[in-house]
Amino acid sequence: MQTTATPTARSKVGAIFRVTSGNFLEQFDFFLFGFYATYIAHTFFPASSEFASLMMTFAVFGAGFLMRPIGAVMLGAYIDKVGRRKGLIVTLSIMAVGTFLIVVIPSYQSIGLLSPLLVLIGRLLQGFSAGAELGGVSVYLAEIATLGRKGFYTSWQSGSQQVAIMIAAVLGFALNNMLEESAIRDWGWRIPFLVGCMIVPFIFILRRRLEETEEFKTRRSHPEMGQAFRTLLCNWQVVIAGMLMVAMTTTAFYLITVYAPTFGKKVLMLSASDSLLVTLLVAISNFIWLPIGGMLSDRLGRKPVLIAMTLLAMATSYPALRLLAGAPSFSMMLGVLLWLSFIYGLYNGAMVPALTEIMPGEVRVAGFSLAYSLATAVFGGFTPAMSTGLIQLTGDKASPGYWMSFAAVCAFFATLYLYRRSTGQLQSARNSVG
Repeated sequence: MQTTATPTARSKVGAIFRVTSGNFLEQFDFFLFGFYATYIAHTFFPASSEFASLMMTFAVFGAGFLMRPIGAVMLGAYIDKVGRRKGLIVTLSIMAVGTFLIVVIPSYQSIGLLSPLLVLIGRLLQGFSAGAELGGVSVYLAEIATLGRKGFYTSWQSGSQQVAIMIAAVLGFALNNMLEESAIRDWGWRIPFLVGCMIVPFIFILRRRLEETEEFKTRRSHPEMGQAFRTLLCNWQVVIAGMLMVAMTTTAFYLITVYAPTFGKKVLMLSASDSLLVTLLVAISNFIWLPIGGMLSDRLGRKPVLIAMTLLAMATSYPALRLLAGAPSFSMMLGVLLWLSFIYGLYNGAMVPALTEIMPGEVRVAGFSLAYSLATAVFGGFTPAMSTGLIQLTGDKASPGYWMSFAAVCAFFATLYLYRRSTGQLQSARNSVG
């Protein structure tokens, strides 16, 4: 009996590692784009003012997120039809092309307007693939999870993203110590992106060894793309509510990781090394809290964890950032972002399995991906640009806290709606049986 259990456990760990590897690459590149935004702005988007240059860079960063809903529907429906394994190899291929493009594009000084145009195309390709990558990975983990541990299993989707941030932050920290600021600005910022390209073949090998989930193999029908579109349209209320539920997790994540280094350097005037170190420690904190959030939701239920964390975010996001803005320092930035990391980690650990559970089974990847992509496009992806714009408009360095609080309000009411709706459907089913 023990001999059978051990290989099964090993195969589960191996499957988690293989499926989340592409998720790692996606977040690795996204974080690098956010952290090196000032250098990317200098290389591809020169403008009359630093603010305008940075805003153009963050706008292109956000444009990739606008492609996510399209990728979610098209690639998500494809994954629901052909299987998780084949679909996730396709998303990885598209993502790799977009990443490689950003590495090799010459500067604006070299090729003029073609330079920012190619960066935009690279970001759009990355966004298109990421639209279904995250949903495909989350659904795969949910479908291989052992009974009563779905929250714990799916938490590793986000956990892989934290590992990506840790490695990206360590690379950035090493570059800051090895190269002069001028060298990093001119060419050094490309090195971490090149590292991302170099690990793509390894991730391909891992993905090719994935096994299809038993739940997908036993499903009788796999809808064509037209059927998938119609099913999503019929369930538009669930998709929109799911989008609002995701709003808090995607906003919090991009605030405390992707935007945090720029916030530390440009707004709080901390050193690049300090900002990177804070981001590294926040990623470690996220990595710890995510599986705890998943396990708590397995034990207590998804709804109590989701409600508690949205209320905490509403009550403390702005005051915490206000405290930081009033006394900017390494230790204060670390303390505030670790608090927001605690909220994000527990919330996301419960939210991902909840989203896989509320979507219709036949379009689970497409539905999950569309809800998540819409939230990222509307909320998370534009968090760096929104935060930069709010600070410029109001003069209040803590104003990004308003954006996170707003996302928490959306998530709070969406959670109430979705669980009231599912309870009502269950009661109706019971009445019809009776």
